[in-house]
Amino acid sequence: MTTRLCRTFQTAPAAVPRENTAKYLDSGLDATGFAKPDWLVPDIEDGTAPDMKSEAVENVIDRLPETDFAGEVWPRVQWGYDSPAFREAGTEQIDTLVREVGDEIDGLVIPKVGRLPDVERVAEIVAESEATYGYPTGSVEIALIVETPGAKSDLREIAALGRGPDLEPSRDDSAAPETTPDDPEPTADDRLDRLAGLIFGPVDYTAELGGREIAGERPAWESLLVDLSNEASANDILSVGGPFDRLFGERAGVRFYNGDAYAEQVTREARVGLDGSWSLHPKQTVQANRIHTPSPEELARDVDRIERFQSARAEGTGAVTVDGTMIDEATYRNFANTVETVTSIHERAPAQPEELYDEALLARALDLDTGY
Repeated sequence: MTTRLCRTFQTAPAAVPRENTAKYLDSGLDATGFAKPDWLVPDIEDGTAPDMKSEAVENVIDRLPETDFAGEVWPRVQWGYDSPAFREAGTEQIDTLVREVGDEIDGLVIPKVGRLPDVERVAEIVAESEATYGYPTGSVEIALIVETPGAKSDLREIAALGRGPDLEPSRDDSAAPETTPDDPEPTADDRLDRLAGLIFGPVDYTAELGGREIAGERPAWESLLVDLSNEASANDILSVGGPFDRLFGERAGVRFYNGDAYAEQVTREARVGLDGSWSLHPKQTVQANRIHTPSPEELARDVDRIERFQSARAEGTGAVTVDGTMIDEATYRNFANTVETVTSIHERAPAQPEELYDEALLARALDLDTGY
């Protein structure tokens, strides 16, 4: 389990045909409380019309230095393992973003990657831009959207490029780049050591496999989500579920937000260990943040279990039983995960747990030593 937060992966079109073309990007950057995503993803790919890509890049460059957004920012650039034109456009977007806002972004989301050599190719491009503009090697990470059979076939090898929690760069936004273009070239391992997460892209994946919607139902790809969770966990990187695009439904002439169905999808993703869920709308962000956050009842239960376990051990009890269950290290880790998740959320978005939990309960959780 990585304690890096990505409960919500919210994509926001970086340019739309409105008077303020950055309307949705501004909305994401200005969000507060549970509506604030952990990862805001300015979308320069599918969410932006072909004739607005350049303006989308400019909007990102324009907005980021002026914002105090407390989450992570991950622009989604163009890419396509099977499209030289998309790879060329993506290479240019990567270069421009690293040059102009390399110290404002946490990483880049790369869609539609193919097999391992394609992932290595995009990692090399990011490394070259870092070196050209004097940024520390590995400071611009990548997250990959798994939406092709090639990426699924090589998922284990691709995930093995993952950056564990001890290798996450600590970025000081006020600091100048630590290297210059004259510094030694990064090694091959340096170029590859920047993978932070895997995200599922079900629509393209279904299309590439020749699948289709039948009787209004799309494939759920549940086994793929388990594989994604497993490979990400094995390499201490993040895993995120795919988008739920049926935002609104209609019944008896009344249009309604399809919150129940989205909540069911997010709950399924949380149960199989995915770290977060894709959000297309602020309402979805609120729901995903809440579902991927332990409830007050869960936190109270596991804080109490840990306190009782630690008290029993301190008294020299050999076998420790809590609520009728014999506690071993694996059982204890489940309790600790709850508390550590809340601690991570409090470190990065303190307003959320302070709104959700009783003050005394939160204080007990934050004071706990969760070591076994």
